[in-house]
Amino acid sequence: MQYKLVPMDKSHLSQVAAIERMCFSHPWSEALLEQELYNDMISLVVAEGEDGTVLGYGEVRAILDEGTLEKIAVAPTFRRQGVAEEILKAYLRLGQAHLAFLTLEVRESNAPAIGLYEKLGFQVVGRRKNYYRELHEDALLMTITFSEETKGTE
Repeated sequence: MQYKLVPMDKSHLSQVAAIERMCFSHPWSEALLEQELYNDMISLVVAEGEDGTVLGYGEVRAILDEGTLEKIAVAPTFRRQGVAEEILKAYLRLGQAHLAFLTLEVRESNAPAIGLYEKLGFQVVGRRKNYYRELHEDALLMTITFSEETKGTE
């Protein structure tokens, strides 16, 4: 499967909103996703197939040198093919160049996501009890810290 990572723009919104609805119990609307396009603190990227199909997307919010992975999602048809890993690696390169750390929260039962995050160097640093209230499930807080020695070298 051939795809490229590109900055999200308005042409991607309807497909991203469809993935959002497939992947999240409380999906953001297309209008809310569009607002994120114009926020200077937000980095939005999509994995786009050769035919323009959006396979997945990610969003990182950065405040000063602190980054938070707000969302990463891949359409069910394209899962387990490395798409999320490539999106995440792009954000890790951004983090290494510009951030002190990147943090995220993940549903404690989401073993595939946790496995990917651990593979790429994230560590569990905390827990938010009953964060996903409707499922009575905790969120794990995971973080990767970037070293000062290599900052700006990639």
